[in-house]
Amino acid sequence: MGRADASAIAGSGAAAASAAAELRAKPVKRSALTTSELYEKLKEIAVLYRIRPGEHVNELELAKSFGVSRTPLREALNRLVAEGLLTFRPNRGFDVRQFEQQEIFDLYELRRYIEVAAVRLAVRRAPDAEIAALRGFWDDVLGRAADTDNEALLGLDEEFHIRLAGLSGNREMARSLQLINAKIRFVRWVEMEERRTETCDEHGVILALLAARDEAGCERELGAHIERRLEEIATAVHAGVVRLYAR
Repeated sequence: MGRADASAIAGSGAAAASAAAELRAKPVKRSALTTSELYEKLKEIAVLYRIRPGEHVNELELAKSFGVSRTPLREALNRLVAEGLLTFRPNRGFDVRQFEQQEIFDLYELRRYIEVAAVRLAVRRAPDAEIAALRGFWDDVLGRAADTDNEALLGLDEEFHIRLAGLSGNREMARSLQLINAKIRFVRWVEMEERRTETCDEHGVILALLAARDEAGCERELGAHIERRLEEIATAVHAGVVRLYAR
């Protein structure tokens, strides 16, 4: 589904109440949030499209809902613009970014290249103890996966991939991957409902190959792990759009 399709749906009369309206029902006491906490809460709204694609961000409502002044709110919103999670237009303000299939495809493709390059370096550089620590982390996730909801499991899945990239010793690779993950989080959240078991199993295979220092095997399995998502993007985007506008 392309830009025109998403825009057409966005313009329909089926739009539900915005996240700002929900937040008004639970106001936060003034000064209850630190600047960092405010940024994280606004980021969650943006990456999971709590406010729909293309919709205007009402700064007054958000400031009231979170119990903060406009200054820290603007600082956090500008940070999200710099990260590509919101857009800003002079004389209008902040809008939620559009939900576009081509952008998501491009980001998944970029994610694949970064992660494969990172795991290649991890095979060569990562200490055994750090590989074992990542194995322990994922074993713990598996032990409680059945009782973990999709949103929480997605966060753990992202942490796995960031830590895996971090084993490369290249901090910029891990940082770039964090930015990419934020932009595709909504689609990955939708996907998680369909691929929980496969995701958990595939991570185990990758870790075993990493521990064996099998560079070719790691590249192959991690590349295929992400490639399968690339092949399913159209379906995932469609499912995401349906979910967004059925709220």
